Amino acid sequence: MATFFEHFTPKEIARISGAGRRVKLPEGWSPIWADTPADKAYIILDGTVSVRRDGAEIAQLGAGDIFGETAIMGGKLRNATVVALTPLETIHLTDETLRELDTDWPAFHSALSEVAQSRLA
Repeated sequence: MATFFEHFTPKEIARISGAGRRVKLPEGWSPIWADTPADKAYIILDGTVSVRRDGAEIAQLGAGDIFGETAIMGGKLRNATVVALTPLETIHLTDETLRELDTDWPAFHSALSEVAQSRLA
């Protein structure tokens, strides 16, 4: 499966990076918790996370992947917890920023939709 960033040129990645805020997160930290409001998403620049549902790992994500977006786009509570397996360097996007990029940029919308569909499959 392609990473989220593989859909974009370096110039487009810079645009996405500029819309968000670079954040470093420590190993073991959980930036996303199941059953909480969807108020942010992250794109991993470096590091690995474990996506867990009901305590069981359902996926690992790494550089170029996005997480937290599905609940924002679906307007639902989170359905998984994300735990940093390594120190992370990320781009933090607020729910508002993610929605603006999705609305204003068709290529961003397409990439986000593709990632969401692949995770629901």
